Amino acid sequence: MNELVSIITPCYNSEKFLDECISSVLNQTYQNWEMLIVDDNSSDNSSILINSYSKKDERIKPLYLNDNIGAAMARNKAISKAKGKYLAFLDSDDIWLPEKLELQINFMKKNNYSFVFSSYSVISDDEKSKYTISVPEKITYKRYLKNTIIGCLTVVIDMTKFKKIEMPNLRSSHDMALWLNLLKQEKYAYGIAQDLAIYREHKSSNTSNKFRAIYDVWN
Repeated sequence: MNELVSIITPCYNSEKFLDECISSVLNQTYQNWEMLIVDDNSSDNSSILINSYSKKDERIKPLYLNDNIGAAMARNKAISKAKGKYLAFLDSDDIWLPEKLELQINFMKKNNYSFVFSSYSVISDDEKSKYTISVPEKITYKRYLKNTIIGCLTVVIDMTKFKKIEMPNLRSSHDMALWLNLLKQEKYAYGIAQDLAIYREHKSSNTSNKFRAIYDVWN
């Protein structure tokens, strides 16, 4: 039996990339999922696109916010509504490769893992390939502090194995702080070497501001 996967997608003014993001979920070989898209009071046509997709496919479940609360709290809104056994994350400007969920869920079931991630590619706004992030077989809390290599868009978590899953309300790197919280409960997070997703790097993204990210992760 294929258990339900809840996909958490915060969205703010992502009209330009949203179609490609949602399409990458629709094209998954693993089809038992719900996609909770939280529109964080966008000022572009993001909400119209989300609404259009939700009318075509009931697995796409929109949440529309009246105030902009930021990605961390938007993710938490979606997590609180999630009904799946598994939790996955995909930002509205990123992309999954078609076998992403299937490979990871099978990997988790076969090995009884509760927290997995994978390698992924990084592209620029103009979709030119930049580089690939290759991940280790497993990582501990202490090792992650030295190398924050887990890409949010690659993570899948077994929600039944953790006491609480919630993004800390930080201005950046809230996902990294959550992984650290989870690694206090589970000794390892396990990596898949295969490239399963595509991360779009913007000039304003957290990865482009290393000092801010380091400060927030340290806190």
